[in-house]
Amino acid sequence: MLSKPFSKIIGIVFGLLSVMVLLWASVIYGLTYITTSDVIDSFVRFDESNQHYIIQDTRIPRALIAAAVGSSLAIAGAIMQGLTKNPLASPSIFGINAGASFFVVIGVTFFGITSITGFTWLAFLGAALAAVVVYSLGSVGSEGLTPVKLTLAGAAIAALFSSLTQGMLTLNERSLDQVLFWLAGAVQGRDLDLLVSVLPYLIVGWVASLFMGKKMNVLMMGEDVAAGLGQNTILVKLSGAVIIVLLAGGAVAIAGPIGFIGIIIPHIARWLVGYDYRWVIPYSAVLGAMLLLMADIGARYLIMPQEVPIGVMTAFIGAPFFIYIARRGINE
Repeated sequence: MLSKPFSKIIGIVFGLLSVMVLLWASVIYGLTYITTSDVIDSFVRFDESNQHYIIQDTRIPRALIAAAVGSSLAIAGAIMQGLTKNPLASPSIFGINAGASFFVVIGVTFFGITSITGFTWLAFLGAALAAVVVYSLGSVGSEGLTPVKLTLAGAAIAALFSSLTQGMLTLNERSLDQVLFWLAGAVQGRDLDLLVSVLPYLIVGWVASLFMGKKMNVLMMGEDVAAGLGQNTILVKLSGAVIIVLLAGGAVAIAGPIGFIGIIIPHIARWLVGYDYRWVIPYSAVLGAMLLLMADIGARYLIMPQEVPIGVMTAFIGAPFFIYIARRGINE
């Protein structure tokens, strides 16, 4: 564990350098052979060759999208785990991703929406609805909000939205063709314009999350203690919920429902820097980008020349970790 502030800063710097290396590797490696000089030439001497088009239209957007989505999902998971005191909390487990996906499929199936802006707002709306329903169900009963009830409510809502989504897709082949690969979670084939359209919301979420660290540290001491110290706990929770919806909804709008990033990364961040959320959140951002970039690079080689959807790769990596956390118990 990194205990001193200077060592934590060094860790962040090292992580950012690692992200840069992985971005470069994401542009270089794949089915089509690309060299570093090809990348440089595509910017300074673009000649409309196949390699240059692949670099500009495919590899660079794909790398940037993977980094942005990985960071967003990891931050959302860290904030969810902190606010709910539940180590299993994440956008995928609590049905946030499933709710966003469900609303996107509704838009395609019943309203013929195919625009980037339409997908974005539908994803935000679905993520917000899922968050409200899960939180409400988890609060029912004399015991109030507990980690166990939150997890059960999240699993139930995720299953409900997923079942409804699959049901609509079986009734509408046009929708199935349009969103099936997107529902598996993928960053390949995504246009840079898609990231640009969602980026303002993600930036708001990233910046706002950095101001949540100190408030979450106080809230982790208990709501009564936080209120006694003058903190408006309701405002903190609402702010966290808005950030989660912006980041998780934006990530789903870009890449579809990619799971397990929000579970794995916050635990690794806390193992590295402890429970100080002033450090957990930025570490989660960097580590989330690293993990999704590595998963995307690996997805290209697993069954080459075909590619595995990145959502399948993260599930393959995250499922054993999820089982490990679940076996430790969610009341730790």
